[in-house]
Amino acid sequence: MKSLQLSALATAGILAIALTGCASGGEASSSSTQSDDTIENSESDSTEQLRIAFVPGIASDPFFKAMEIEAKATAEELNVDLLWQGASDEYSPEAQIPFVDAALADDIDGLILVPTDADALQPAVDRAAEMGIPVVTVDTTVNNRETLISHITGDNRDGGQKAAEEMDTQTGGSGKVLIISASPTNTTGTQRVEGFLETLEGEYPGLEALDVQYAYSQPSEATTILSTTLLEHPDLAGVFAVDGTSCTGAVAALYGVAEDQTPALICYDAYSTQVEELENGSVSALVAQQPAEEARLALEFLVAELRGDDSVAIESEVVIPNQIMNRDNLSITRQYQYAE
Repeated sequence: MKSLQLSALATAGILAIALTGCASGGEASSSSTQSDDTIENSESDSTEQLRIAFVPGIASDPFFKAMEIEAKATAEELNVDLLWQGASDEYSPEAQIPFVDAALADDIDGLILVPTDADALQPAVDRAAEMGIPVVTVDTTVNNRETLISHITGDNRDGGQKAAEEMDTQTGGSGKVLIISASPTNTTGTQRVEGFLETLEGEYPGLEALDVQYAYSQPSEATTILSTTLLEHPDLAGVFAVDGTSCTGAVAALYGVAEDQTPALICYDAYSTQVEELENGSVSALVAQQPAEEARLALEFLVAELRGDDSVAIESEVVIPNQIMNRDNLSITRQYQYAE
């Protein structure tokens, strides 16, 4: 009997151990499954669709159309719901601010902004920061950049310097030069003008710059400015159009002007129409930017910030070089023409 009791006890002990082992194995399996679920959820969170608004300076401008094309392609690659919205035909804070306000009220995760005025758009950037919405500025920026994730732009001062060098070549180094810019508060235009004037004064004293005129991104205003200047200064040697819309207006003003009285025209940007005008002689040279690259980097940086992706090195400022296009190098530089 004693032997049977011990055998029974031993059997019970073995069963208990087996049951405990099964229970333990079941718990480990459950824990492993929960861990796998957590990893999957984490991976899903890191790639979930983001809602990002991109507000350009003026939606119809070919410079910003080139940005739009690249931004939409990059957004699709990064699983981003991109809201591209901006004024269609007016580059001004009055026209832009309603679009920014609408974006901030539209449950967005992030904002990419081309501020039309460094002062007027500052409150919108500050409000976004208060709402926890990260902001990247492209092309132009605001005065206080402390809360920005990044600012991406062309090398505007360098572009002005390159335009001055080309103006010296195109004019033979002497004569009066007119500068037509967008506005006195446009950060990119201001830097381009500064680079141009500093280079004229320091290296090309034979070129005399007239007072800077502002067309406020309206081609018709640029046409009026140049037409009036030609009446006052029929010996005008050159024109530096600091933005694409000013170039469009300047070309219109030169229609009908005798060839021997036509000033050299150097323009910023490389619209398809501008490249055609370069080919036919209406424009002497172009300063081409890389709007597609600016848009791509803006989205990549903002998405990396929102998803906490450390594999992307977010830079607080990116300055992209420009390229001078003229009839002598067009076969090589045509690649910088903007996609439209």
